[in-house]
Amino acid sequence: MKRMLLTLLLAISALGATAQTLDECRRLAREHYPEIRQYNLISETEQYNLSNAARAWIPQVVISGQATYQSATPTYPDALQGMLSASGVEMSGIRKDQYKVAIDIQQNIWDGGQSKANKAIAEAEAQEQRSRVDVSLYDLQQRVDNLYFGILLLDERVAQTEAQIGVLESNLARMRAYYNNGVAMQSDVDAIEAEVLTARQTLGQIEASRASYRRMLETFIGQSLTSDKLQRPASADVLGRNSARPELALFDAQESRLNAQLRAIDASTMPRFSLFAQGYYGYPGLDMFQSMVSAEWTPNAIVGVRMSWNIGAFYTKRNNLEKLNAAQRQIAIQRDVFLFNSEMQTTQDDGEITRLRQAVADDERIVELRRNVRMAAESRLENGVIDATDLLRKITDETNAMLNRSTHEIELLQAQYRLKHTLNQ
Repeated sequence: MKRMLLTLLLAISALGATAQTLDECRRLAREHYPEIRQYNLISETEQYNLSNAARAWIPQVVISGQATYQSATPTYPDALQGMLSASGVEMSGIRKDQYKVAIDIQQNIWDGGQSKANKAIAEAEAQEQRSRVDVSLYDLQQRVDNLYFGILLLDERVAQTEAQIGVLESNLARMRAYYNNGVAMQSDVDAIEAEVLTARQTLGQIEASRASYRRMLETFIGQSLTSDKLQRPASADVLGRNSARPELALFDAQESRLNAQLRAIDASTMPRFSLFAQGYYGYPGLDMFQSMVSAEWTPNAIVGVRMSWNIGAFYTKRNNLEKLNAAQRQIAIQRDVFLFNSEMQTTQDDGEITRLRQAVADDERIVELRRNVRMAAESRLENGVIDATDLLRKITDETNAMLNRSTHEIELLQAQYRLKHTLNQ
């Protein structure tokens, strides 16, 4: 009872299993590929960089403390000191040991556009990194396509080889009957039997190759294929010749990053304005005369507006601009090379599609003619007109014609999808 139930469950699961599609394999491979996890890391890094850029407008607070000993400090002139001493007033001047506990607050008013440029650079760098991941994942799609269509080709070779074995075994049984009736020689039987064994060897080799291809595809998608045969995709027509490849988006992202860096260079040569406030408790205070009289610690405060201008940035500005201009020209060259190669690949794919369409149109008639020739040869063999060698040649011709038909059909599909991949349509 348990065995019957298990058999029933296996049968139901087999009926429910559907052939894996190309789109499904692409999706699973993309989800399973380790590089997909970079998107989250890129977003996290971008947020950190943007947060750091925004913090430039947060008041900057510095707490400090110091204790010093000076070799010399402000004192009264000797004449004045003598006069004060004669009057009974002792004023020794500023002590050489000094102490300070301070807090400094600075608020940017205008940074010359540096923080805005840093924000633009962070966003551009993140987009460039995303575009690089897009390119890598797009290349992954082509690898999956090659494996998928490779399996389809091997499936057809398996099917045609099995059909060939079926025809050969049928003729082997017929030849053995002829031999038993004395109308055929043992060499004829041996010739067909040897061809059956050779075809079975070929079938084993093809099945081993197919199994290897399937394992590689399963590695890419991260799971086992749901059926023994993959679903042949529908014919794909390409609309127009406008390319939407992720490489072009990568070039755009690189140019955006360089433009942001150009703005950062301009900002580096601009003056900075800020508000500042400093408060400290210590000795000496801002009132130097009071500190000469008394060594007591006092609270002190300073507020004001500060301007800073790094003139040294002008020394390297020109060289930095020329470096970025050179990088922009390199990107332009890379874009032109990519578009040239894409155009060449598109032309090649168009030619291949045209050739295969003509081949597919002729294949059906060729298979029909080869089948008629093979069937006629079987009839002539039965009448003793030809020998087994001639029949085997006709069977091989029919098998090759059927295999060529299936191969051309799948190669046409592969060329169409390769063209769509070239144009990202």
